[in-house]
Amino acid sequence: MHPLDKALELESAGDDLLRGRTLPEWANMVGPFGGITAATMLQAVELNPQRHGRPIALTVNYVAPIADGDFEIKTRAVKTNRSNQHWIVELSQAGEVKTTATAIFGLRRDGWSDTEIEQPQVCAPEDVEPSVPPFGVAWFDNFDMRFVDGGMPDAANDPVESASSTSTLWVRNNPPRPLDFVALTAVSDIFYPRIFLRRGQFVPAGTVSISVYFHADDEQLAAQGDDFLLGTARAHRYSGGYFDQSARLFGRDGTLLATSHQFVYFKA
Repeated sequence: MHPLDKALELESAGDDLLRGRTLPEWANMVGPFGGITAATMLQAVELNPQRHGRPIALTVNYVAPIADGDFEIKTRAVKTNRSNQHWIVELSQAGEVKTTATAIFGLRRDGWSDTEIEQPQVCAPEDVEPSVPPFGVAWFDNFDMRFVDGGMPDAANDPVESASSTSTLWVRNNPPRPLDFVALTAVSDIFYPRIFLRRGQFVPAGTVSISVYFHADDEQLAAQGDDFLLGTARAHRYSGGYFDQSARLFGRDGTLLATSHQFVYFKA
């Protein structure tokens, strides 16, 4: 079983209640990688027989660190309209809520379309060396990341601050896996905190909330197969111990597949 699918395994534990378990290969510095948690929250709705349509938007709020071990996810369909459906999702351990989410699913219809954002012009992923993370965090091994610019600072060197917070990289699952909505959710959170790049060093930081917006439909995801995606991320403002950063994910053919926005706590 692919590492992503193994992490997303959920079993029924009652009406609208699912049970899962954290895996060490998806561990982050504190608890599991936020992207796998977000993907698991989406997976819980995907598995619900009441689910109507496909993912449109997902917002995940990281309330408290998730401990290693079992967890439960409860899903509730709040409202189903003709074109969209609204969900509330909660992940808990030992009766304590650790993560909350809202998800919107919807039916896509043919009509006028346009994309104002253009894919950055970069070299092919085959021309970029795979990136080696500068510190041992397990979840990095589940992705093949190839930074075109804005790579992680080297902890072995003296800090070198950057005037820009932008990173651009090719990325895909390791080992390769066909793209779907849960995989797209996970990869939307692979962008390390922008404060690392600006300060040229690692500082305490963690995502408080992330929203992922899905622009792709099933056919566009299928067209990507297990190929690389091109991602780019940047921050907007650092203030009061928090900052926000946004990201965009394109297929190799230039199709905009997803955008995300997250708010991050930091201490520096």
